Amino acid sequence: MATGKKFEAAAKQVEPRPYALPEAVSLVQKIKFAKFDETVEVHMRLGVDPKHADQMVRGTVVLPNGLGKSKKVLVIASGDKQREAQEAGADLVGGDDMVTKIQTENWTDFDAVIATPDMMRSVGKLGKVLGPRGLMPNPKTGTVTTDVAQAIKEIKAGKVEFRVDKTGVIHAPVGKVSFPTDKLLENANSLIQAVVKAKPSAAKGKYVRSVTLCSTMGPGVPLDVAVFNAKQA
Repeated sequence: MATGKKFEAAAKQVEPRPYALPEAVSLVQKIKFAKFDETVEVHMRLGVDPKHADQMVRGTVVLPNGLGKSKKVLVIASGDKQREAQEAGADLVGGDDMVTKIQTENWTDFDAVIATPDMMRSVGKLGKVLGPRGLMPNPKTGTVTTDVAQAIKEIKAGKVEFRVDKTGVIHAPVGKVSFPTDKLLENANSLIQAVVKAKPSAAKGKYVRSVTLCSTMGPGVPLDVAVFNAKQA
């Protein structure tokens, strides 16, 4: 397969050593081969056991240079908050009608969901649909709020939610390969630092086990994690 050969050619340019973040970003951009504008992703393996609630790592960060596309935001609210959401630039606004549509049609044609606290009794029924897709509103990530305008603004500006999966790994986008290198570097650094700061007090030993930077189709470039763990010392 042509794609296989291109991947192998790209992978050969990645030396078997840890890279500093600036050179890793440059390398990911250099070895891209897909015909579309790939997303650049950060994958962090952490020294936590997410089975324990006190070792769960979760949070949000507003990337300084956005993600290269505007997210489609659904707001589930009532009364004046619906009008506020529309004025703030929400793409989709509704109340129980939106909850019913998601429930009955398994509809998820949106990138983020914001809900007001008074709607959470209804929105709570959507866990099976929204949960696995990482779309369930949550107070900890600022998506259950009465300040819907601010929440919309942050998401549109490039707010990224990160959450450790059951294997102890965080996967998060930080931009597009077409971004200027300094902008992509700034985004990647912001995400990594946010995860480092989110270290649970119950986590013992080495917190950041590995960090890999890659594009959607490209090979992973390993980062030097010593610098991130040094910040924890």
